[in-house]
Amino acid sequence: MKPDLYLRNGTVITETGAFHGGVVAADGVITQVVTDTPTIDAAETIDLQGKWLLPGLVDGHVHFNEPGLEKWERYCTGTRAAAAGGVTTIVDMPLNSTPPTINLVELERKRTAVQSEAVVDYAHWGGLVNNNLADLAPLHDAGVIGFKAFMTYAPDFPRVDDDLIHAGMEQIQALGNLVAIHAENEYVTAHRARQLQAAGRRDLAAWPESRPPFQELEAIRRVLYWAGVTGARLHIVHVSIAEGVRTAAQAKLEGVSVTVETCPQYLLLDLEAYERIGPRAKCAPPLRSRAHVEALWDCVLAGLVDTIGSDHSPCTIQDKEIGYTDIWQAWGGISGVQTLLPGLLTEGVHRRGLALPLLTRMVAANPARIFGLYPQKGTILPGSDADLVVVDPDRRWTLTADDLYYRNRHSAFTGYPFQGYVERTFVRGVSVCEQGVVTGEPGFGQLLVRRHPV
Repeated sequence: MKPDLYLRNGTVITETGAFHGGVVAADGVITQVVTDTPTIDAAETIDLQGKWLLPGLVDGHVHFNEPGLEKWERYCTGTRAAAAGGVTTIVDMPLNSTPPTINLVELERKRTAVQSEAVVDYAHWGGLVNNNLADLAPLHDAGVIGFKAFMTYAPDFPRVDDDLIHAGMEQIQALGNLVAIHAENEYVTAHRARQLQAAGRRDLAAWPESRPPFQELEAIRRVLYWAGVTGARLHIVHVSIAEGVRTAAQAKLEGVSVTVETCPQYLLLDLEAYERIGPRAKCAPPLRSRAHVEALWDCVLAGLVDTIGSDHSPCTIQDKEIGYTDIWQAWGGISGVQTLLPGLLTEGVHRRGLALPLLTRMVAANPARIFGLYPQKGTILPGSDADLVVVDPDRRWTLTADDLYYRNRHSAFTGYPFQGYVERTFVRGVSVCEQGVVTGEPGFGQLLVRRHPV
């Protein structure tokens, strides 16, 4: 029987290299990876005309807010945005939905609410909070890909101190799963915020002043210590400073099981951009100086960063605009799942010479491995899901609000001039987006669970 799809005459990008060739798929999986342009009789053949063919991205860090905060985002909008950006698998964080997925009841509630919504495939994080140690094993058995914990205050997600970090790591290590940590020092950031507020500071600059780089570095060092003590598998999310990345890299050499994520906002935007863009660019950790941005790029180019995720954290425009009069009241997150790949192509590949195999490793293969989904996801290999992205590397374009598929069409990246455009996105061999038009149907996306222990 003939295959369903043949993508021919492209530049195939994998984590180990690039070559002229194509991919053949049937029944949703890759059946052949071919070099050159052999003649293959398929139900549909698409000539890529030399354009880049990458594995679909695995974005391990999104907040899609359903159920409970649908006014911010829904799976039907968030996953459409993912498809438009070449993201074929998203992993939804446990907070910013109501209630958060910190026990089995709420995990199943979320799964029921979103099962008919998603356009791309999806998985879920569980949460580690200050009162749910008994819930960790049931969540793991249900297939969560990891457990998220905060070392600093989050509005709807109880943070943990060292006692719960230690105890949680011990249990999660025994389960064969991992802990993801938001690493900022609660006591330093809260104290500085109180001082600034007492002085009447409500301006944009007050936010980054309350969360300086040194407090992030201290938290990273502390959580690395506990990972070393417990032997736990640690994933540090949205690291914004090069010294944090290098500290984790040194700990890895010393035997600590750690991986590091950074995000496009810390690579594309800086404090000057924050002052220009305003509250839409408020996030935590905050944006850093240009010197910090360039130092972080040095770490990316050196291969010290393991994954890059969007940390897509949406809200209504009103939740942002209030920050013009009081920055403390503005929501602290950036909408970015749709621009994850274009941003890295623009600032990484074109402007700094980021090698395409290294890019592929950070946005596809590594997250799939870390979250127990490889080789089903994150790679171009026979037997893997036919999750594929066709990119025109030369097309220049500027993001407008009308381009966005988010429920709330605003982002810190609107107006950004990109080079590199997602032309087609395939999920399990089915085209879900073509030339910026999402064609995938809600409910097509499938639930994924951790397939392999860490």
